[in-house]
Amino acid sequence: MEAVSLNTEPIFGEGDEYGDEGDYSMLEYSNEALGVQLKRESLPPIEGLEFESFDEAYDFYNVYAKGQGFGIRVSNSWFRSKRRERYRAKLSCSSAGFKKKSEANNPRPETRTGCPAMVIVKLVDAHRWRIVEVELDHNHPVSPETKRFYKSHKKMCLAAKEVQKTAPVKEIHTIKLYRTDVVDSLCNGHSKTDERDNGNSMDHSKHLDLKEGDAHAVYNYFCRMKLTNPNFFYLMDLDDEGRLNNVFWADARSRIAHNYFSDTITIDTTSLTNKYEIPLVLFVGINHHGQSVLLGCGFLGHESVEYFVWMCRAWLTCMLGRHPQVIVTDQSKLLHMAILEVFPQARHCYCLSYIMHRVPEKLGGLSGFEAIKRQLSKAVYDSLKISEFETLWGEMINQHSLGNNKWLQLLYEDRQMWAPVYLKDTSFVGMLPISESSEGSSAFFDGYIHKHTSFKEFLDKYDLSLQRKHLKEAIEDFESRNSRFELKTKSNFEFQLSKVYTKEMFKKCQIEVEGMYSCFNTKQVAEEDEIMTFVVKEGIEVEGKEKETRQYEVVYETSQTEVRCICSLFSVKGYLCRHALNVLNYNGVEEIPSQYILPRWNKEYKRKFTLDVGFSDIAEDSCPGEWYNHLSRLALEVVEEGAQSQEHYEAVMQELDTLLTKFSVLDRKLT
Repeated sequence: MEAVSLNTEPIFGEGDEYGDEGDYSMLEYSNEALGVQLKRESLPPIEGLEFESFDEAYDFYNVYAKGQGFGIRVSNSWFRSKRRERYRAKLSCSSAGFKKKSEANNPRPETRTGCPAMVIVKLVDAHRWRIVEVELDHNHPVSPETKRFYKSHKKMCLAAKEVQKTAPVKEIHTIKLYRTDVVDSLCNGHSKTDERDNGNSMDHSKHLDLKEGDAHAVYNYFCRMKLTNPNFFYLMDLDDEGRLNNVFWADARSRIAHNYFSDTITIDTTSLTNKYEIPLVLFVGINHHGQSVLLGCGFLGHESVEYFVWMCRAWLTCMLGRHPQVIVTDQSKLLHMAILEVFPQARHCYCLSYIMHRVPEKLGGLSGFEAIKRQLSKAVYDSLKISEFETLWGEMINQHSLGNNKWLQLLYEDRQMWAPVYLKDTSFVGMLPISESSEGSSAFFDGYIHKHTSFKEFLDKYDLSLQRKHLKEAIEDFESRNSRFELKTKSNFEFQLSKVYTKEMFKKCQIEVEGMYSCFNTKQVAEEDEIMTFVVKEGIEVEGKEKETRQYEVVYETSQTEVRCICSLFSVKGYLCRHALNVLNYNGVEEIPSQYILPRWNKEYKRKFTLDVGFSDIAEDSCPGEWYNHLSRLALEVVEEGAQSQEHYEAVMQELDTLLTKFSVLDRKLT
């Protein structure tokens, strides 16, 4: 398998051609004697495209220039002083700059216009040349219909000087691109049988099933995002024959969100499980409002350990190697093996809501299903100790003779990966439901895709869905910072939380503060040194019937003001439960200890959070294109803050105006 390097774009569409009738260009593969015809109106050079040599980079731009109707030249080159080895070059339109003034009596008229159109290529990895900067706009007319023959085009003529009059003259341009299998993949990526010379059909079962128009939709989307989204990242996975196996991408917002919200993530494979037309894989986190936030996504060509490993590594590469602490997925064993390989230090857990939603499907046909369902729910949600879970599970199995049920057998074998009682020390920040009434995790793009949504249709809806989610987050940010929350109790805990937490997280904590009043008969049952053990009773309504009294054991350490309840709500949800709050209140603690006020729920979290240095720093020898990307990433934070209120907006506009004025002054000094 071969992975296309960062930001290496697909280049041309199917059946593309250059030139007039009888005149075409050939794109040669680095690993096959095959070609793809390129249209005169083919898409322009794009940052990130790589070549095997400087000459091939020059030839590529030259072919594009001829198709557009202009010539090119090498306007600047940078060399290593000792070896005179070129490591950087600027390829400009032939009309760039101006000629030196001639002292001749009849000087030739000036033909140059100072045209800015150019590409800059840079030597990377000692043997690859990458386009690092592109300017496509000219300051003079250019047209593919022009008949002018530029000097740079002479080397492209490889046709024989003498040919038969009946045979059309063909001008062949051969360009060898770095890993251009992606071209063939996007041009011929659909799963229809590909007839080879030997008549054997190609196996497409392990490749993306791209229908007509899908390849161009993927390509066009990536090109547009690369031009409009400075920190856009994508990788493509190709086999030895250039067929597209997998695709991964993440935009600037997703990459920045990863810095804030990647402590616990879910890898959502709902589309694979439900056999959707698009094999979508999503990396999703939880933001400071408790909302799902996209951290990257991709298309998986085949469900296998190898392919899942590639997808996980692509995400890890995009996020500069920063591992999550907890990963939640469905019950895919293949994905589990991939996670063990790529994220060995992360805690991998199965999604409880996914498992419980499958109960009717797996057990619905059994005699006594309703009783089985009740007992299973009681074992899962009501067990406070492992011994309780084991007892309740065993009773369910024995009473209904389920010892030979394969699904329940596998579920029991994996119980440490999904049953809440085994996950008390794992931080899920709300991703693991711990009661039947808890909200389950839903697919990130619910309402935007269905089973028969095509690649093209999904990409058309992708931006819209993200824009709405970003708008929702911005509204929540604004309301959290500018609204005064309604207090429902006289507890100082509630007042404390209202000052620091976002609106949605405060509401969830508020439920626990109110729940303190359903707790009673708090009693100390043990004490050893500075550690005290309490039992808190709570009246709980069970299935709409009379309240049932349950007892919760809470451990309280006085010197560090640490508290831990057997229900483990803090580990699972990220905020203290009513039982722990009750014990703090019982011991005269007036404020929730700081270690239990998680910064990730703070309404000012993103403002106070310092982005990872490795993510924002750039090398000293960077070029203008890299400066642009760096500034764009940082400016995105300013944009988000500026959109919070009218005052913020006006402040940002004022500072921008001041900054632009400074630039004008600097420019005048330089000229």
